[in-house]
Amino acid sequence: MDLKRSILQEINSESFEKRGISLYIKRDDLIDPEISGNKWRKLKYNIALCESKMKDGILTFGGAYSNHLVATAAACKNANLGSVGFVRGDELNAESNATLKRCAELGMELNFIPREEYAMRNDKEYHETLGADYPSLQLVPEGGANYYGMIGCQEMLSEIDIEFDHIFLAQGTTTTSCGIVFGVGANQKVHAVPVLKGFSSMEEMKALFSKTGIDQETISDLLERIVIHPDSHFGGYAKYTPELIEFIRDFYQQHEVKLDPIYTGKAMFELMKQLESSEFDNSKILFIHTGGLQGIPGVEKKMGEKLFQ
Repeated sequence: MDLKRSILQEINSESFEKRGISLYIKRDDLIDPEISGNKWRKLKYNIALCESKMKDGILTFGGAYSNHLVATAAACKNANLGSVGFVRGDELNAESNATLKRCAELGMELNFIPREEYAMRNDKEYHETLGADYPSLQLVPEGGANYYGMIGCQEMLSEIDIEFDHIFLAQGTTTTSCGIVFGVGANQKVHAVPVLKGFSSMEEMKALFSKTGIDQETISDLLERIVIHPDSHFGGYAKYTPELIEFIRDFYQQHEVKLDPIYTGKAMFELMKQLESSEFDNSKILFIHTGGLQGIPGVEKKMGEKLFQ
């Protein structure tokens, strides 16, 4: 992947200028059309691990419109590796939507499983069963949520030569949030916007950090650097409102940056709401564009109209 495509784009505003606010977007969405945003970050070292262990490919999990599944299928194909996706919902098939169809086109073997079985995707015993059934594959958690995914996301900050006071991003599995928190200084704040309703962000982050072997005192210190904004989920995962759609369209018209209504649109909406406060005056702010644009055709199909004209 050519990470030089992930530029820093400044968002100019007369209001920001008067208040001494500098806002930049880390354009990880430009890395690749299908392996974009945090998806490549989370897959990079998982693929390297797969290759070092001389496995034939990766087995992972995702929902019907999973950006992670498409990215895994594309990344594995680029690396001449196989891929297997366990998909939530045994009523689905490879023709159910554009996302699943693209996974199949990229060579991913899709297994559609009941939701009850999918709920076991993080259980140790279930992993042991899959390991026995697929001994030649490297198991990667849903969304790339493991140590290798976290470290890959941490590298994002090494590409930036500006020290930001605040960093905003959308939060799903918490992998990217953990990686960014792990890489910032004690005087910086990471602002995570969960896209799931009622999501236990701190508990999920603690759990992921704990799996890396980091001691509890260090985990507590790291979590002091994060601020959770839990109220911009717009009803829950993959849900959105006319207000959010209008915001995304207006933002694109003003700044020519596409956001999606599942992840990045919600995070940017929350950021703009927070910037109404004087707390952010005279500060440098980074928004991490975590991709997700692959899923826009599915959203447009549900809406019955184009998101961007």
